[in-house]
Amino acid sequence: MGQVQPVHPVTPFLGVIYTSAQVLDDAMLWVERVMGDIDLTSQEWPFDLTDHYVSEMGDGLKRRFFSFDRLADPSLLPEWKLATNRIEHECAQRMGEHRPINLDPGYVDGSKLVLASTRGLAHRVYIGQGISAEVTMSYRHGEWIKRDYTFADFKTGRYDEFISRIRDAHVARLQGRATA
Repeated sequence: MGQVQPVHPVTPFLGVIYTSAQVLDDAMLWVERVMGDIDLTSQEWPFDLTDHYVSEMGDGLKRRFFSFDRLADPSLLPEWKLATNRIEHECAQRMGEHRPINLDPGYVDGSKLVLASTRGLAHRVYIGQGISAEVTMSYRHGEWIKRDYTFADFKTGRYDEFISRIRDAHVARLQGRATA
């Protein structure tokens, strides 16, 4: 019989697609209350490899990623997704727009990047409260492994360096915790 192992903490992660710096700044004030203080912030990239959000959000979308400065229990992922959905709704109400921002919480650990979703598809696992999780990329032998379902912009590898920085900070936090 297998022995139940303790859960290893993860580093909270957030992918954001947005229309303007103003809406991003407003949303992140609320996100930090839910996910913690921002540790790392990526550069801004154009979100230009799919038109999936254009009908909801318009043209000229931008993409940015954030990590947070604490280790957390991965079972908090549904709570993060529900909270970020509420923040998206509040931003839309304040801006008078249909959807000015898309917030995708997840986490990074030593071996993977996991994202939450309200849509359950064949490659996603239901984790409670109407939320599913997806291993978007795995980390092995010093590189990020993409899957056939990995989002097109992640598949390009343009984010790999930044996500590796998050992974490295995560591993360092775990090592510091073990020696403390």
